[in-house]
Amino acid sequence: MATADDVRRLALSLPGAMEKLAWGMPTFRLERGKIFASLDDDDQAMGVKCPQEDRAELIATEPEKFFIRPGHDDNYAWMRVRLAAVEDEQELYAILLDSWRQAAPRKLLDAHPELSEPPTA
Repeated sequence: MATADDVRRLALSLPGAMEKLAWGMPTFRLERGKIFASLDDDDQAMGVKCPQEDRAELIATEPEKFFIRPGHDDNYAWMRVRLAAVEDEQELYAILLDSWRQAAPRKLLDAHPELSEPPTA
């Protein structure tokens, strides 16, 4: 089970990441304020970037882990992750890294080629 402290530690370990309080919740951002993750106000879930075309499949496959907040996430490339359903730190890091990749500007990705593309099988 992942915790809010795990999210914070792993999110801030990513290049260029900083924490900023917004809407009463911690958000994790890159330059120009691009948010790649946030903690919900109860520290039980986090928000991450996810293309809308991918999130329906993720939610259908693992509804106990992934969800959207109706009325809030509907029209955005964003979804929520229940921290209690995250299996381990490796999975949490993979979710955060994927979101970071989507928010990172090309310059940051180019500076960290080891993180810029998902590993191939």
